[in-house]
Amino acid sequence: MRETATHRLLLLIGVAVCLAACAVGPNYRRPTLDVPAAYRIRPATAAALIDTAWWRQFQDPVLDELIGEALKSNLDARIAAARIEEYSGRLESVRSALFPQLGYGASALREHASNTSNVGSSPVELGTSSLLSLDTAAVSQTLSVDSAALTASWEIDLWGQLRRATEAARADLLATEQARRGTILTLIAQLAGGYVTLRSLDRELEIARNTLAARKHSLELFQARYDGGVLSDVELNQARSEYEAAVANVPTLESAVHQQENALCVLLGRNPMSIPRGKPLSALGMPAIPAGLPADLLERRPDILAAEASLIAANARIGVARALYFPTLSLTGALGSSSSQLRNLFSGPARIWTYGGSIAGPLFTGGQVHGAVRQAEAQHEQLLLNYRKVIQNAFREVDDALIAQQKVEERAAAQSRQVEALRKYLAGAQLVYEGGYSSYIEVLDAERSLFGSELSYAQTQADRRIALIGLYTAMGGGWAMASQMTDQPRKRNGPE
Repeated sequence: MRETATHRLLLLIGVAVCLAACAVGPNYRRPTLDVPAAYRIRPATAAALIDTAWWRQFQDPVLDELIGEALKSNLDARIAAARIEEYSGRLESVRSALFPQLGYGASALREHASNTSNVGSSPVELGTSSLLSLDTAAVSQTLSVDSAALTASWEIDLWGQLRRATEAARADLLATEQARRGTILTLIAQLAGGYVTLRSLDRELEIARNTLAARKHSLELFQARYDGGVLSDVELNQARSEYEAAVANVPTLESAVHQQENALCVLLGRNPMSIPRGKPLSALGMPAIPAGLPADLLERRPDILAAEASLIAANARIGVARALYFPTLSLTGALGSSSSQLRNLFSGPARIWTYGGSIAGPLFTGGQVHGAVRQAEAQHEQLLLNYRKVIQNAFREVDDALIAQQKVEERAAAQSRQVEALRKYLAGAQLVYEGGYSSYIEVLDAERSLFGSELSYAQTQADRRIALIGLYTAMGGGWAMASQMTDQPRKRNGPE
């Protein structure tokens, strides 16, 4: 009898192993994508520097140090790293179901029982004065049971449900890793752009203070001339008005510098404090224009890779849902000892064992399984559309960054010529005014125009570098190097 049951169990296992070679649900294939052959804007010169530490091309050691600090201390980067640990643990938990589960148990029971049982003659007829004749004996017994056993269970993955679930969990982990890389890429871009903006504000503040000093000197000269009766009250008030306007510009820019430092401190994971400076804006290097083809984005940009990983996970979960239509096979067993006396617990006669298998499947679920399959398929369709949307948005961002970089260079060249022309205009206006051939209004107009032009040119100098930062970000460059600069989360994916 025992051999027959064993043979049946072995036969059932053999059939299960054969069936487990397949997995229900579709295998993932990358969707057909409409990828343009080239970008609309083609730079005249481009360098294959996309996967290098591109921010080093600014040639500012202070910026390099700040980026290194941010990669270690930024809270968003640390949250992203902790999230990888979470999804790595999820994968480990899901994969564990593929393997037999072993356990143990032990118990000790001592019970004292008592009852009353009939052991005498039959009862006689009861009347108004009759008695029930009963012979009773009190029975008392103390029971002891000690047991210890090893247990084992294994759900055989007949239809690939557990393998599909593992595939989905692994894809979720990959999506999380790409999300972390995207966080790092964004962090570096924000920090580099914020630093360039800070140096631009420093330059604007320098221009404002220089203008203030020049106008203060002019006001003092005008005051002396007015006191000597050379100038009219109108000209003195004109000079004073321009001086006060220059005074008002300084605190506005000082406030902007202070706020920009605080913004950088958040990226650095610091409390608000002063930010060290390196090279001035004009001395910062200009990164080369990165080269690349539209198809490269599919293998480089973290958001595209994350979207595809999520699509892979959704595709696998269709198989998980479809497997609910089919039965599950579970094997269980136990090996141990049981004895009423602890000293005999591990003796031969106290040994106990069990093994068996069970199979169970749905007959009628009221649409529960069908609904789960529809839900999985609909989620897959959503993520497929999102994948295409992310790719389209990536192409748009690169094209926007290319045109922005090209046009900011044109604007910078025009503003440079304008600043040079206004400086000559101011010098000429001052000569004409000193010669007595024009009023001070012409000098004031030249000063105002030059001041505004110099501020705009400083902003454009920053925009040139920020445009290149945006281009590197849009092309997904630099994140590979950046991720290597941080501590990688430990993988705990369980046995292979």
